[in-house]
Amino acid sequence: MKKAKGKSKKAKVRMKTLSKIYNLTFTFYLLPFAFFFHEGKPHNWHDLARTWAWEPGVIIPLVLSGWLYFIGVRKLWKESDKGRGVRRWEAWCYAGGWFALFIALVSPLHPWGRVLFSAHMTQHEILMLVAAPLLVLGRPLIPFLWALPIGWAREVGSWGKLAAVQTVWRAITNPFAAWAIHAVALWVWHIPALFQATVNSELVHTGQHLSFLLSALLFWWALIHGRQGLMGYGAATLYMFTTSIHSGLLGALITFASTVWYPVYLRTTQSWGLTPLEDQQLGGLIMWIPAGLVYIIAGLALFAGWLRESERRVVKREAIRAVTSEE
Repeated sequence: MKKAKGKSKKAKVRMKTLSKIYNLTFTFYLLPFAFFFHEGKPHNWHDLARTWAWEPGVIIPLVLSGWLYFIGVRKLWKESDKGRGVRRWEAWCYAGGWFALFIALVSPLHPWGRVLFSAHMTQHEILMLVAAPLLVLGRPLIPFLWALPIGWAREVGSWGKLAAVQTVWRAITNPFAAWAIHAVALWVWHIPALFQATVNSELVHTGQHLSFLLSALLFWWALIHGRQGLMGYGAATLYMFTTSIHSGLLGALITFASTVWYPVYLRTTQSWGLTPLEDQQLGGLIMWIPAGLVYIIAGLALFAGWLRESERRVVKREAIRAVTSEE
């Protein structure tokens, strides 16, 4: 009897232990998906910490681009002097841009944007003002080609030499064209009807993000890696400052609006201690002040590069003249 009771107690203890393990395991696996119980909308800091946007359509391209860049840079540096084609600081720039994409599209900031307009605005500014310029500075096309098999790389290279492709590329990488495309994308997507649609439709939201990221990549590429090189930085400075002006104007309009432009946020901001209008004003300020400062600092950096290049060319020209006069 004692042995039977002992076995019964052990069985009960074992069942309780297994039950606890099952509950803990079940809870652990539910944590990443807990936000579904709130319709994907975090209502407090506790919810926010558990809301990660593990969407395959984002994760797969993100992982693939990071892997291709890493493989390409490793092959490039292995077969040539380190720093040739892509320098160390450029590789670090790409890594920073890749991480910024991860923060904007995968971190809790993404679902947070469905609750707060200001969080949504922060996400967009990270895409356009952090990720895009860093990715462009990383010169990704070179490592991507090096990562491909030789046959594939040659095929891609041959496509790039097609007359039609060259014509389109020259047209869209013209600094004014790139500036205009980026400006149109910025203003059009802040039309209330379109912006609200991004919160209600993931497909539209994806289109908005692609528009912002691709137009920003084009904008920064045209200004930094333009056909005129460093001598093109003089005009690039003008495009950078005008972008800060028109984007700042949009931010100011949103900040000082007396009514809520985006009613989709009317019922979601209260849990974060903000009225819809306060949330909208905060989002406008983010576009107006911090974003404007990034454009101004980048413009000053481009202007400094243009001055250095101009001075270098003057010195070189004077040296050639001195040699010619001596002969």
